[in-house]
Amino acid sequence: MASDDPADASPERSGRPAAPPSSPFALLLVGAGRLVQDEVNRRLEEQGHSLRLMGALGHLAHEPGLSYSELGRRAGVTAQSMQATVLRLEHAGAVARTTPAGRGRTAELHVTEEGRRMLEDMRHTLAGVEESLLDGLSAAERAALSTTLGRFLGNLDRLRRPDAKDGRPARARR
Repeated sequence: MASDDPADASPERSGRPAAPPSSPFALLLVGAGRLVQDEVNRRLEEQGHSLRLMGALGHLAHEPGLSYSELGRRAGVTAQSMQATVLRLEHAGAVARTTPAGRGRTAELHVTEEGRRMLEDMRHTLAGVEESLLDGLSAAERAALSTTLGRFLGNLDRLRRPDAKDGRPARARR
């Protein structure tokens, strides 16, 4: 006769392996971020672009005149690596340098009309990926997801500030 006791149905008693604990939220985000990044890059590469090119163009469109060093800092790469990225954009006619080239000189970089067109194409591709990811979610679910992720990123930003020595958000230290 089968028992109605829930303990009798436990994995230990049934011989089944225990279900893995649910993944920590941070790990879910890391995995999702990698998969989304891969998909965005795959779709951009179909057009001959990349997320790094899009990032450099986006930063320059928002703040014309940035240097290689500043662009590199924002992308988390060296100035030399960013120079290769910008050189590719220059050859495509997407970026123009308004200062003379030379060792030790700060390059002042600006997005051209062609660069603005390229960036718009890249943003359209990104919107297509986003629409695929959000397929089946209602407007309310999309808004809730956006709000929740925005708060999460705000908390992360506070943790990364130099005054967060104890690893807790500023409001948790009060």
